[in-house]
Parts: sequence; structure tokens; C-alpha cells
Amino acid sequence: MAANGLYTIRGDDDQTSVRCIVDSKEEIALSTLGLDDAPTPTGKAKQYGAMKRYTSILVINGCVAVFFAFATKRFIQHGKERNCQTNCGMQWCDGYGMLVLLLAFAYAGMLYFLLLKPICGPPLSRKFAPVAALCQRTFRLRAVKLSLGAIVLLGLAIFLYFDTRDDTIRLMPLTGMVVMLALSFLVSKHRRSINYRPVCAGLLVQALLGLICIRWDVGRAIFSCIGAKVDTFLSYSSVGAGFVYGDALINRYAVFAFAVLSVIYFFSFFISVLYYLGAMQWVVLKLGWILQSLMGTTVCEGIMAAANIFLGMSETPLIIRPYVKDLTHSELHSVMASGFATVSGTVLAAYISFGASPGHLVTASVISAPAVLCVAKIIYPEVEESKTTSENIQIEKSTDSSVVDAACNGASSATSLILGIIANLIAFVSFVAFCNGVLAWLGMLVGVDGVSLEWFCGYIFRPLAFVMGVSWKDSEHVGQVIGIKTVVNEFVAYQRLGELIRSEIITKRSATIATYAICGFANPSSLGIMIGAMSAMAPERRSSITAVSFRSFITGSVACFMTACIAGLLIDDFQGSNGTPLNISTSLNSTL
Repeated sequence: MAANGLYTIRGDDDQTSVRCIVDSKEEIALSTLGLDDAPTPTGKAKQYGAMKRYTSILVINGCVAVFFAFATKRFIQHGKERNCQTNCGMQWCDGYGMLVLLLAFAYAGMLYFLLLKPICGPPLSRKFAPVAALCQRTFRLRAVKLSLGAIVLLGLAIFLYFDTRDDTIRLMPLTGMVVMLALSFLVSKHRRSINYRPVCAGLLVQALLGLICIRWDVGRAIFSCIGAKVDTFLSYSSVGAGFVYGDALINRYAVFAFAVLSVIYFFSFFISVLYYLGAMQWVVLKLGWILQSLMGTTVCEGIMAAANIFLGMSETPLIIRPYVKDLTHSELHSVMASGFATVSGTVLAAYISFGASPGHLVTASVISAPAVLCVAKIIYPEVEESKTTSENIQIEKSTDSSVVDAACNGASSATSLILGIIANLIAFVSFVAFCNGVLAWLGMLVGVDGVSLEWFCGYIFRPLAFVMGVSWKDSEHVGQVIGIKTVVNEFVAYQRLGELIRSEIITKRSATIATYAICGFANPSSLGIMIGAMSAMAPERRSSITAVSFRSFITGSVACFMTACIAGLLIDDFQGSNGTPLNISTSLNSTL
């Protein structure tokens, strides 16, 4: 129900209410794009508005049809002219194949939201309401839930048996997952109040996402394609950066502050525009609804876990800013932990420049979303009644006045983020150098050479790296990387990992597991940033925010390590140690 621009959601149960939230967000997105069915003034103004609307739709679709016809003709002619020997099918990740996929998704979405759902949705809902109610009652039964979980678990066990029977060392990450869960239980705030539904569901969803994204050829090809497209998209920022700073700083010398961090302006620009159009909120709410339905978490927890896949830890809480003051301690903990367990798209270019795989970075953020909710509900279980139910959530539009205003504000707001990254990097890298100097001097006094912060981290975190699936030979180096990420920040850790990759000191399997393990913002400087951002949104809750902050830091770290364990369990020699790259087009062509 819409009133004065605010959407108040009412429903009989949580799932119905959440569905109403999603529907209202679709209304916001469509109204922003001019595709909603909002009533127009009567008379001639109404007729003129309808005529203008339908004329615009016809013109746009006509242009798309003409362009697609010429593209199809060119594709057919090119196919006849070329004399290819292999990989002659449709290239789904490039060229004409990508165009077909984009148009198919776009028109399928418009067909569903503008035609099928408004016309066929209500009658089908009424017709199948008894069946839906029966299914809901059935799946609420504890025996049914346990049976389904047991079936999925049995399927995973059978898969792992046949997949690892010739290489049983790959089962070591199972030990790592047990260690992580045991550690989470030991530091739990309320052990007797743990709700095991989100815990078990989170583990199963994490494992299934791992199978889809890492082991299934098509799923791996899709995420590799997405990673490649993200890399290509972010690379366009070098044109603007080169125009402002000059080719020498950007391309010839590739100075980090200018060549790499400039992409944040470009990405923030797009995020702000998508937020103004309502597209970002729509995607986040869809994913949040899926997580809430699968895991039984609250609305805000699901939305925040989904939003952190795309946005940064300081920008994401803005989505639920009006409700931060009403969150329970457990919800505050989950919200903050979601920020620590993932990285934002605005800094992907920096990690990629150090040598990290774009596909693995995207996959890590996706898998960590259910992982952080799973761990969060162990470390800080819910013992209060949530005030932010789906009935009182109100979805607000962007405060920007136009697309241009949103674009300008997005680009300008990136300045503080870039300056913060630069300041933290200078300070922490210098601090690491200072610590290494002091440790080297102390080691020299007792006749021990090579003592450094990395040396200590390597020994402290070496067992952790080993139980995540890293070979004992590489575990010291990967332990150093994990320690640097935990003590300093992920930028320095990825820089160190890039050096190890380029020098071929560790295997590609070990490098891949390390990429997953450090793909999160859980570090001391981020802890300060998170406390400051959350406290600014709800000053009266500052004491509660600081009370749960350290546990959320641990939760974010453990979630990253759980994701690394999943990667270590599922990555085989073909993907890791041998480093044979996957041919994206071939994989997609052979299956699709």
C-alpha cells in the first residue's frame, strides 16, 4: 500500500509479507523507469500520456528488433565465411551470444513483471493457494526438514566419496570446517539459545553454492564469464583516469593510487545511478528474500547479507538506515559481520591488479553470504524479539533528484573512500615495516635472522591454512598471507599473495584457497570504520554496536575461512594445482 511515497507492508505471515516487500520494490523500480501502471489524470491528459508511453515502447522495441536483425545477419554471414576447426558454436560469453542472452533475460523479465504477473498472477495464486498452504505446513514439520537435510547431506557425501577416493588429502577441509564450527561454539554469547535451523541451512546452501560455482562446469563458466566481464567493465575507468592524470601514471608506471583506485570513482558512479533507478534495491531485496526464506533469518539480516555481495561495508547499512536503532543485538552483530565477511565491487580492481582471479573473488562473496549468517547465529544467537519485521519495513527511494544528480553524487562520494584507502595503506604498510624493523633488530641481538611480522604470522596461522586444504609445504606462506590480512588489511595481503603467485612459490591450488580465505574486510582498520559508520546512523545505539563489534569481527573472519574450506574441498587438481584454465565458451557451448 502506497501512501505519501512510503510503502507500508502488511501480511499474514513472514513469507507473504516479504513477498509484499519485493512487490513494492518492483513498483518503485518500474515507476522510476516509467513502466509502472500508476494512474494518470483523466481525459485528454490520460490519453496523451498513454499514447506517449506506448509510442515510446514501440519505438524502443522497434530499434532493438532492427539492431538484432542486423546482428543476426552479420553472425550468419560471418559463420559462413570463417573456416573454424574447433569451438565453432555460439560464443555465449562474447559477441552475438552475449547479445542473445541479454535480450532473452531482459524480455523474459518484462514479460513476467508487466504481463504474466499482473494478469495471470492473482488467478493462479487463488487457484493454487490450498496447494501452497499445504506445502508450507508440510515443510514446517521438523521431520520433513530433517529428511530433506539428510538427503542433501547424503548426496554431498556420496559425491565427495567418488570425487576424492583417489586423492583423500582433499578431505582435510572437512576438518577445517569442524574446527571453525567448534571455535564459533566456544565463543558463542548464548550457547543454549542457538537456533540450529539457520546454522544447518547455511552450511547446506554454502555447500550447494560451492558445487554450482566451483565444480559444475556451467556454473564455473558462468562465474568465470561474470568475473571476466567485471574485469572488462572496470578497465574502462583507465580511460578517464588517463585523461585526468596522464598516460604515464596510468599505463606506463601504473601508480597504484592513480591507476587502480581511480576505478572506485567509476564504480561508485554506476552504483549510485542503479540505486536511483531502484534496480540495486530490487536485486538486493530479491536475494535477501531468498536467504531469509532458506535460512529463517530476519528481513534486515537477509537484505544486508545480500547487499554486501555488491556494496561496501560502510555503504550497505544505508539501505536499512531507518531501522538500525531498532535492531536487536543479534541483528546488529549479523549486519556488521556481513560487512566483514565480503568485499565490495568498488575495490575488486585493486585485488585483480595484484593477481587475484576475478571469478574467484565474485564466487567468494556469493558463498560467504550464507556462511556469515550461519556463523553469526552460532556466535551471537537471537534472544530478543525483533522489532524490524516484514510488516513495518518501508522502502525508500533515492534522495537524488535525477539520474545526473545521482551520477554526480556517486562519483563525488567515492573521494572519501579513496582517501580512506590511501591513508590506511600508507599508515599500515609503514607500521608493518616499522614492526619488521624492530623484530629484525631483536632477532639480530639473539642471533636469529629473518624475524618479521610475516614470519610470526606464518607460524601462527600455518595450522589454519593446512586444515583449509593447503599443502604443508605452502601452508607457511599462505599462513603469512592470512595473518597479514587479519592483522593489517586485505590490500596488503593480496599484494603479498600476488608476489607469491608471480614468483610461483606456491601452487595455484594454494593460491586459490588463499584468495577465498582473505576475501573479506575483517581487519582492525575496518572494525573502526564499521563502528564509526553504524554509530553515525544510530548514535543512541553506540554502546550496543561496540559491544558486539569484536564478535562480529571474529564471525566475519570465520565465515571467510569456512568459504575457503568449501573451496579447498571442491577444487580438484585440474582447477588448482595444475592450473589448467577453463575454456568458458567451450563449457557453455557443450552444455547449452
